[in-house]
Amino acid sequence: MFRAYGPQHWWPARTRFEVVVGAVLTQNTAWTNVQKAIARLRAAGALRPPALAALPRPRLAALIRSAGYYNIKAKRLQNLLRYLKRRCGLRLARLFRGDPGALRRELLAVNGIGPETADSILLYAGDIPIFVVDAYTRRILARHGLLRPDAGYEETQALFMAHLPRDGALFNEYHALLVMVGKDFCRSAPRCDTCPLRPDLPPDGPRPLGRPRPIPRRRPGAGGRRSAQQERPVRR
Repeated sequence: MFRAYGPQHWWPARTRFEVVVGAVLTQNTAWTNVQKAIARLRAAGALRPPALAALPRPRLAALIRSAGYYNIKAKRLQNLLRYLKRRCGLRLARLFRGDPGALRRELLAVNGIGPETADSILLYAGDIPIFVVDAYTRRILARHGLLRPDAGYEETQALFMAHLPRDGALFNEYHALLVMVGKDFCRSAPRCDTCPLRPDLPPDGPRPLGRPRPIPRRRPGAGGRRSAQQERPVRR
């Protein structure tokens, strides 16, 4: 994958806080839409934690409209900002000190923050070596016979964590390259003939996917999961 695509330089952001905001905004949308929302927040002077926290929800929703589900995402951002204010006084350098496992559990307890969003924050903003999983990752592994088609997030993540060195830079690049392969080749209708991972397919070709197992959702208002739309893979 690296020979085919080269370094991806992901996550494209100027600050840690911009990564955190982008991790929420990218749910259910293409990255190009997130970029427009980030640009509007920056133009409004709202890409600093205190400034974003001070925005009324209608104003925040208007600024991030291009990211889709803007009312839901405005609420999720405000939920996260309240947690950050309570946890670290909106100072991200303080947030990433201490036990990463405990921090992950805290992030998952914030309404609207699921595993992919939490792990994106930990890896890309906090340089904490945890592998980020998305639908592309699960699809590629399943077609290569490395994972059951109905494998969930934690099972997929555990496969990477057990077989790769705990290296944040490696996890960063690996995930970004898998996304590129998923976008270009491992689509719903696969393009295996020209895929850089074709030599690694089973001898009899890609495995059928069947129906993937959905990520379970908690009831509205419960901590740890989103109250409305599920997360989708990071679209670049």
